[in-house]
Order: sequence, then structure tokens, then C-alpha cells
Amino acid sequence: MLTIYGRKSAFNVQKTMWLVGELGLAHERIEVGGPAGGLDAPDFRKMNPHGRIPVLIDGETVVWESHTILRYLAARYGSGTFWSDDPAERSQAERWMDWAQTALQPDFLRGVFWGYYRTPEQDRDMAAVQRMIERCAAYVRLLDEVLAGRSYLLGNELSLADIPAGTNLYRYFNIDIDRPEVPNVERWYAALQERPAYREHVMVPFDDLFARPAG
Repeated sequence: MLTIYGRKSAFNVQKTMWLVGELGLAHERIEVGGPAGGLDAPDFRKMNPHGRIPVLIDGETVVWESHTILRYLAARYGSGTFWSDDPAERSQAERWMDWAQTALQPDFLRGVFWGYYRTPEQDRDMAAVQRMIERCAAYVRLLDEVLAGRSYLLGNELSLADIPAGTNLYRYFNIDIDRPEVPNVERWYAALQERPAYREHVMVPFDDLFARPAG
């Protein structure tokens, strides 16, 4: 049985848990990080010297970094569905994974979600937030073009390409920001919401993360 360390509301943990759910793998998740603490505990630091979540334990194997975990799970348990032995075919998903990690996620999660939603109103740099909102709008327009005529990013089946980018959608569509009209992305998001693993592991209420004035 797999063991995953990380809190339920953590974005990178949600990516991992979504794939675990899609693969139907027996698992235990241990709440670590945030109010639960534990990231600096010596035993946790032995598993991940960086003190960050998620961490995956599979027998004697310890894996950290969310996208490395996704690749590990896909390669070990998802052959023929989430993993291909053909490097060229595999690269089609991996390029979207890397794009989501280096472009979409930093600008949305840090720039918008943290800069706006998780920052008290009096402390927000709204000029910077607005720039990130506009950058994210450009990203979702690009995704909208790619999704024209297909159900998922690589075609008609869910793949690793969808998981990092798709994890952003629940928060993107549920915070009070301006968004462009992107019917293909909205259709993709609706399809993801029909998946039990997405509903359970990604559609996690995040009201407790909203920054409220002290006192």
C-alpha cells in the first residue's frame, strides 16, 4: 500500500492524489504541513531533505517532488494508460507537465491565488496581481485552442498531460477574478468534474485559505 505525506488542501498533493485515485491504488494519506506541521521533524527530513510535500512511500522507495511522483506512479502502475515506453509518445504528455509547472502554476498559484486570494486586501499588490491574471488568461486561451475538437489535452483519453494543468481549474473557476470566455476549457473542466478521483482529491473546499483581516 502506498503512503502519501501531505495535507489534503495542498495543490501539489492534490495532483498526486488525483493520479492515485485514477489508478485505483490502495493508499494511506498522512496529514503533514500547514496546521498539522511536521515538515521539520527529523523523520520527515530523512524522507525529504527539503522539508516539502508531497512525499510518496512505496515499499522501500521514497519519492518527492510532485511531477516526479506522477511519472513514477504512471511508469510503475499506469503502463498502457498513463505511461508509454516510447520516449517520443511520452514526451507529448511530459511537455504539458513541464509547461504547467514552469508557466501556468507559478503565475496562477503564486501570482493570483497567493497574491490575491491568500493575501489580506490591504496588503495586495493589485497591479502585480492584475498582470498575473492577464497572463493566466492568455494561458487558458491557449489551452482553449488546443482543446478544440478533443476531450482532453492529448485527445479523447485522460493522460498525464491533463493532471498538472487540470488541477488548477477548480481554484481558477472558483475565485472572484476576471476570466475570458473559453468554452473548450470549460467543457474540459466539466469532463474532469465527472471523474470521481478529481471530485474527491481536487475539488477540495479552500475557504479556509482565504486571507482575512487579523482580529
